[in-house]
Amino acid sequence: MSFLHGKPLDPPAKSKVFTVVLDAGHGGHDPGNLGNGFKEKDIALNIVLEIGEMLEKNPSFKVVYTRKTDVFVDLKERGNIANKAKADLFISVHCNSHHSSAHGTETWVLGLNGNKYNMEVAKKENSVIYLEEDYEVNYAGYDINAPESLIGLTMMQEEYLDQSILLADAIQDNFENKLKRKNRGVKQNIFVVLLQTYMPSVLIETGFLTYKPEGQYLNSARGQREMAVSVTEAVFTYKNMVEGFVGDDFSFEVRKDDVGLNSATGGDIAESRDALLKDADHDVIFKVQIAASSKDLELQPFNFNGLSELSKEKAGAIYRYFYGATHSWEEVQGLQQTAAAKGFPSCFIVAYKNGEKMDLETAVKSIAN
Repeated sequence: MSFLHGKPLDPPAKSKVFTVVLDAGHGGHDPGNLGNGFKEKDIALNIVLEIGEMLEKNPSFKVVYTRKTDVFVDLKERGNIANKAKADLFISVHCNSHHSSAHGTETWVLGLNGNKYNMEVAKKENSVIYLEEDYEVNYAGYDINAPESLIGLTMMQEEYLDQSILLADAIQDNFENKLKRKNRGVKQNIFVVLLQTYMPSVLIETGFLTYKPEGQYLNSARGQREMAVSVTEAVFTYKNMVEGFVGDDFSFEVRKDDVGLNSATGGDIAESRDALLKDADHDVIFKVQIAASSKDLELQPFNFNGLSELSKEKAGAIYRYFYGATHSWEEVQGLQQTAAAKGFPSCFIVAYKNGEKMDLETAVKSIAN
């Protein structure tokens, strides 16, 4: 059995289609913010349609839209659409505004943070409920000035928080590293549209329309296309990381370029790696990778089905976990069999030289010479 963040999970079926619900914020009689004359509802819709078009080209994805035209959709209904679709991800796209020269991207997940700015953003996005018919019934007892009053409801979705953060991190990394946008981080607060969903969910603020250079960029075809590409690539990264971890195939970890992760070079490598090897006469080290996770797990046998001799490293948004360390090719094959018998059937052997990850075939040949 595999596990995610220390919790046992059944491996997903390989044939399962990955369903993504795309939500363009605002619409219809709700224009969203109009910083510098730009329309949030139009920009958000254009970005969403671009994301959807790219995802739909891959048969492993199914895309569901909360709106594909300039219409108003209740926040509650947006969540209902995602829940009925039994979505694997919910992504809501917005544009930000502020009275200052603030600029940059930020991605939100459901949670509670008392930060004043966070509260302002949540109140602004949640105020849409007052444009809905029967909002008194749909959101009885909800006070946008005190979203913490609904913190109890978020407990039902707590199991999705780690996955939501994983996606949010991938989105923000792409915005910063590929588009060179200012990264304002991954943040938490209670957004009504996220509160309605029961799957990993994020709300993306693609930038500030009130900051004219950023507004012009987001209002352009180029800017919308680039933002859409970054989000789409983040969805692929997320899918690879999650399915690679809980499924039967870790091959995405070997093909590091496929998910935009760095190799071990520069990563935070656990000190226990050196402690596992006493012989410094060899420079090729073989280890067995048993897991990958966005969470920093304690290197204790109870977290890894009883295995000891553990080490880890951080690469990009995830931690990689290893069992054993040896200079012997024969010995590491035995370690792999042990790990597989302990519940890690998808584990695989990796090689390092002088602290850097190297091609496995090259490593084996080097010790044979």
